[in-house]
Amino acid sequence: MSQMPVAASTFPFLYSMDGLDALKHLRTFGYRQFEMMIFPPHCWPGEMSAAQRKAYKDWLDGEGCEITSFCYPLIDNNPNSPDRFMRQYTLDRYKEAIDFSAELGCPYVVMIPGVYGGLIDPPKQWLDEWFVESAGAVNAHAKQAGIRILLENVPFTHRPSAQDMKELCDMIGDVGVNFDVCNSAYINENVGDAIRMLGSLIENVHISDTPADVFKHERLGTGIVDAAETAQALRDIGYDKLTVVEMISDANLPGTDPDGDIRESHAILAANGWAAL
Repeated sequence: MSQMPVAASTFPFLYSMDGLDALKHLRTFGYRQFEMMIFPPHCWPGEMSAAQRKAYKDWLDGEGCEITSFCYPLIDNNPNSPDRFMRQYTLDRYKEAIDFSAELGCPYVVMIPGVYGGLIDPPKQWLDEWFVESAGAVNAHAKQAGIRILLENVPFTHRPSAQDMKELCDMIGDVGVNFDVCNSAYINENVGDAIRMLGSLIENVHISDTPADVFKHERLGTGIVDAAETAQALRDIGYDKLTVVEMISDANLPGTDPDGDIRESHAILAANGWAAL
């Protein structure tokens, strides 16, 4: 049985390193495939010079490495905002990420519905209409660039579940799913059933761990995520693409150990059917 490949996210180094330095740091662990976070000052394509962009390409080619997905987190953006100017701002940033992705030969850009759960949220039908409109425009730009858009299931959006991802894919058309195992477990989904239901729509996977009562993305083995159950479900659907180790922490903060979290999490993955470093 072939082992499932693993990539690493630059998320823990969002404020401590620029994107290229984070790639170089993760390379020392043995990784050759990476998910790059799109956020200033870490990696912000709209403000990067031609020389900075070329430096990414030169290093990746020289090391035989690749960025396999770009992810733009829900900070300072909202693709289903009631304000059309915010929706346009978000669209413009996604276009920049897509263009940079194409330059580097990265196949995927991850897109997330906007934040939900305040005191006076718009009707969900409106949010669907705004998001589908935004995602459709992003997807049109992505297709021209040869990039695939993947939707991610995130608890604090108006569409947090695996079933929501399937319905949004149907509404938008010709997009896939970046399935986040931790997010699914946190909203009390049966992760295995969610994976089997989505099936071939899943084209990228995020994995980390969380307690049941506080939403986090921590070291595997510390919370409610079952790596063995996840591995079996992925095998059941014939999944052979990447699983991204995605720790959400800030390497600048005292008491954090993202390097240790990544290594320990990968060891658990390797014990359950993923490729070792």
